[in-house]
Amino acid sequence: VQLQASGGGLVQAGDSLRLSCAASGRTEMANRMAWYRQGPGKEREFVAAISWNVAVTKYSDSVKGRFTISRDKAKKTVDLQMNDLKHEDTAEYYCAAGRLWNRDVYQFWGQGTLVTVSS
Repeated sequence: VQLQASGGGLVQAGDSLRLSCAASGRTEMANRMAWYRQGPGKEREFVAAISWNVAVTKYSDSVKGRFTISRDKAKKTVDLQMNDLKHEDTAEYYCAAGRLWNRDVYQFWGQGTLVTVSS
């Protein structure tokens, strides 16, 4: 499975941004999709996940209520709508895919897309 993330950029606090991840290749192996992020000087952390077939979602506490993950089965894309962005959301955002629909175990990773939120 190949993953291509896009949509990052420089925004101001309070703004919105939408990230997109396009999956290609053996996409039947991608039963769960997720977004992770790694801020400057920080470890990579989980942001949100969605099960591909049943669309069950999961969010980290830090983004719950502000971010929404969604998927388009026909386009094979997973989006992350980010609202009310905060400076602490600044990070490289990574798209990931896993074989297990109900586990946060990911075998496939895309390159990152940088989100910078100015305060």
